Amino acid sequence: MYDIIGDIHGHADELVELLHTLGYKEESNAFRHADRKVIFCGDFIDRGPRIRDTISIARSMCEAGAAQAVMGNHELNALAFHTPNPASPGEHLRVHTTKNVHQHQATLSQLDDADLSKALDWFRTLPITIDTGDARVVHACWDSSDLQTLANAASKYGYMSAEYLWHATRADDPIFDAIERVMKGPEMKLPAGSFMTDKEGNRRRNTRIRWFELPDGHTCASYSIPPLADAVLAETPVPDVARPAPYDASHPPVFVGHYWLPDKLPRPLAPNIACVDYSVAKDGQLAAYRHRGERVLRAENFVTVPSRP
Repeated sequence: MYDIIGDIHGHADELVELLHTLGYKEESNAFRHADRKVIFCGDFIDRGPRIRDTISIARSMCEAGAAQAVMGNHELNALAFHTPNPASPGEHLRVHTTKNVHQHQATLSQLDDADLSKALDWFRTLPITIDTGDARVVHACWDSSDLQTLANAASKYGYMSAEYLWHATRADDPIFDAIERVMKGPEMKLPAGSFMTDKEGNRRRNTRIRWFELPDGHTCASYSIPPLADAVLAETPVPDVARPAPYDASHPPVFVGHYWLPDKLPRPLAPNIACVDYSVAKDGQLAAYRHRGERVLRAENFVTVPSRP
């Protein structure tokens, strides 16, 4: 049985509290449970005050066999940020723009060169998905076609190698499109004149969608994750260009992070879809789902601890 934990972003205090709440105890330098294991949804780094400790706790649990973890888009971004661009000497695959440096600054400030090197080596080992048979975990979107594209790329170039990352960061490459959807979630472009503001204060013309279901019966507002409180978008049909990845109700539950949900009381997004990212990095809470093998997910199985001031 597994406890699926959402995006931590360097909030190690909340992680330790959540692990204790879930019944894990620190033994032999790793948190363990007598009959359960953790699956982390990625995004260990950036934003928070204790990034080194967060990585240490998660990595120690994985190495001890007490946990597994998938890669988050922040780990992917970090690998690209620190990988030289072979086509542009002196630059990197993730360009060091003001915005990208700002997003990664907490990690750069808190990890010395040796810690950063070790962290990047660990990130390269993290899979994009985990499938236990009873549950599936991915950072943002389970799309079988995209996952096959990424599996083919790993076979051809080597998983998370410099060549793999080169293709994964080129906007005209199908590998880029696949990894963007899987790691960051499918998006739709909002109508002209409309935008949404994310939790970092950035204005965005695109919004993430409820990829696991078709848009029938939805508006732009209700088809967004999280739903948008916009009167105009609440009356605007979903554009035809939205590309979901419908997930059949007969398939095993999928757990994701990534979406910064604002709800105070977590609940499944669909009978077999749950997000466990409830914005610990922005005055929210760190969340886990205690999965006991059920095919229909239940709100009462979420466990949370509040973000600390």
